[in-house]
Amino acid sequence: MKKYALYISIIVGFTLVSCKKEAIDKPKVIYEDATKSKRVALVDTSQIEVADLPITMEGTNFLIHPIGVISGKSKGFKSYSDSEQSFAVSNYGEYEITGYLKNLKFQEIGTDSIYTLTDKQVMIETATYLKTVADKSKLQLIVYSLADMDTNKDDKLDGNDIKSLYISTISGKKFTKLSTDFQEVIDWKIIETNNILYFRTIEDTNKNGAFDADDQLQYYFVNLVDKDWKVNSYRPI
Repeated sequence: MKKYALYISIIVGFTLVSCKKEAIDKPKVIYEDATKSKRVALVDTSQIEVADLPITMEGTNFLIHPIGVISGKSKGFKSYSDSEQSFAVSNYGEYEITGYLKNLKFQEIGTDSIYTLTDKQVMIETATYLKTVADKSKLQLIVYSLADMDTNKDDKLDGNDIKSLYISTISGKKFTKLSTDFQEVIDWKIIETNNILYFRTIEDTNKNGAFDADDQLQYYFVNLVDKDWKVNSYRPI
């Protein structure tokens, strides 16, 4: 029994070491030829682009069509969100669309015209309608968390790349990046009393390709009433 326990311990230890080594071997940022990190990801021909049925946020006049991909390999289809056969590419909670989306398309209610949020390659994880801001100031805005660069240079955009922060109007227009290239967004929040969006990022200051305790946090805010959405830095500590 003791030999068996020892054997299991060795296997577990080896697995943990292997996982740790794999994490080190796969940094989130590769700085060699850093300017080439904005190259487009390779197109996976086994993927099929589909749209979910449209979503409308309460009190708005636009339909939002989530666009994602499903795999056409082997029998049937498989989505990123479900191991079983599925054609769904997104989920909708309270004023927030989530998923691994290639794009969003917008359509004003009562019109036939549908247009895309962006013509760039992105992987959108969340699109959050700022309902409280709309109620207070009549500003109808969406904040996005997404990957927009192949920072680890594996020729694809996914959760292993740096997460960035964007904003647009409810119509999908004025799609604007708020965070800085090569800084990972940690979190963000809205202060309703003055319509300020605050967010934090982490910068890989030691340039080891990973985000860790040796790196530096950066703090920013944006006045949402400002039509140019100027990003300001501040130092609370």
